[in-house]
Amino acid sequence: MRLALFDLDNTLLAGDSDFEWAQFLIEQGVLDREVYEARNQEFYDQYKAGTLDIHEFLDFQLKPLARHPRAQLDAWHAEFMARKILPMVAPGTPALLEKHAHDIRIIVTATNSFVTRPIAEHFGIAHLIATEPEAIGGEFTGRVVGTPAFREGKVTRLEEWLAQQGKGWDDVSESWFYSDSLNDLPLLSRVRHPVAVDPDATLRAHAERAGWPVISLR
Repeated sequence: MRLALFDLDNTLLAGDSDFEWAQFLIEQGVLDREVYEARNQEFYDQYKAGTLDIHEFLDFQLKPLARHPRAQLDAWHAEFMARKILPMVAPGTPALLEKHAHDIRIIVTATNSFVTRPIAEHFGIAHLIATEPEAIGGEFTGRVVGTPAFREGKVTRLEEWLAQQGKGWDDVSESWFYSDSLNDLPLLSRVRHPVAVDPDATLRAHAERAGWPVISLR
């Protein structure tokens, strides 16, 4: 089994889908700009600094999903994809994904699956490991299910995915993980071929010390 794992935000995308989803809802008038914009930026800065409390952030991020019918959310997401996501695809992303066309490709992202599944589908990637928002009767509750796919949680969730396939790490002959973020050091350190993509300063320094490849998709 050959696994090609990809972070999404600031890796395959030249931007952050989580951050932009909140900004999109603010622009739509769904969220109050004065209340949410500063908080959204604060959480994003914490993420970049490696100090984010994922549960506090998910409480902020998932509650708006629970306030609106799924049909309305899906309609907003279609517009979000067109206006925000497609222009944000990094220029080098299609070639990188094609390079791994014969491997099992998985996007592994902390961003919730409501936001990210349509993005994975756009890329033609069948497998998505993302933070899972709870839904009852098709409608979101504002809560999270299982382990958030963040930091060490990405390793946990990947191992759960492998177990669902009846596999374990011993069955993985080759593995790559492409990421920009210091928050992904746990999974980067677990794969055979870690690759830093347009990395933040902390990851770049770590990659250079460890001799990991550093590439740009932008």
